Amino acid sequence: MIYFKEIKNNLIKKENFYFLIIILLIFSLDRYSKIKIIKNFSNQSFYFNDFLNFDLIWNTGIGFGILSSSSLLIYNLISFLIFAVIILLGYYFLKSDKYEKFTFSIIIGGALGNFYDRLLYKAVPDFIDLHHGNFHWFTFNIADIFITSGIIAFIMKGFFIKNN
Repeated sequence: MIYFKEIKNNLIKKENFYFLIIILLIFSLDRYSKIKIIKNFSNQSFYFNDFLNFDLIWNTGIGFGILSSSSLLIYNLISFLIFAVIILLGYYFLKSDKYEKFTFSIIIGGALGNFYDRLLYKAVPDFIDLHHGNFHWFTFNIADIFITSGIIAFIMKGFFIKNN
């Protein structure tokens, strides 16, 4: 019981409130983009230029379609593991400094967006198709951009910022 009281007290700190707003903004931006794409591009691709298309693909796996499976057991196991990682990130968010709170915020915001889709659609809508000629990068979404950016920022801190 004391542990949950500590979590509650940490969440209502003014400093954490701003980071919670970042999480909600990222989640909302992701939801908005996916709703627009699902509504407008469900049956077609949209060609922007020689490097960018919008092409809706439903991803049942994790990032970049890794671990995609038609097995409900594997899908549910992966979903549970993603949920556990989000909870763990939330714990580290509460225990971290401001820079790490920011990186955890953008990762959590994106992860919640994709996790919500897993619950709602039983798959994550990916739609951003970067390509050059016949080479296509993995199709991804707005949440993936924030998750990847947060992970890169977190890794960069480890390389460039020394702890005392």
